[in-house]
Amino acid sequence: MPAERAALYDFRPVTEADLPMIAGWLAEPHVAEWWDDPETEIAQIREHIDSISVEPLIIELDGEPIGYMQSYDPHLEDGHPYSDQPFGTLGIDLSIGRPELVGRGHGSAIVRQFVEQLFEEGAPRVIIDPDPANGRAIRAYEKAGFRAIDRRRSEYGDAVLMAIDAEGDAEEGNA
Repeated sequence: MPAERAALYDFRPVTEADLPMIAGWLAEPHVAEWWDDPETEIAQIREHIDSISVEPLIIELDGEPIGYMQSYDPHLEDGHPYSDQPFGTLGIDLSIGRPELVGRGHGSAIVRQFVEQLFEEGAPRVIIDPDPANGRAIRAYEKAGFRAIDRRRSEYGDAVLMAIDAEGDAEEGNA
């Protein structure tokens, strides 16, 4: 079972050549439920390829692309709904694109590994904001060490704001 072995994932920058593959993932029912329509999302991801505020990434397992991830700095976008988070906080979003890999422990393992890399690079906090109805994602993020700190509604929709701090558990004052 993939969740039991220590899977090591690679994260590489998205290129223009990856966009058709990502569009295919965005059309999969388990992804489409939580993201905007593929055409809108692909246009945004294309813009992010050269962005300073968002880093779009392909998640690879054993050299094979399995999903999409992005990390972002909420302080680099005017009026971002999470700019109240501590300076240096980074946000992440991800989707496992390949349906046969969903529900097998990859989500929490990917998040744990990526968050550890962000902490090593100096991020004091990492946030993620699943839709409150996405119980599978919330459980995966809790398994990775995230704790719900707030409920938000913004232009991006309704979200459970979850955080993990470099020191360990989310700060008690924000729980």
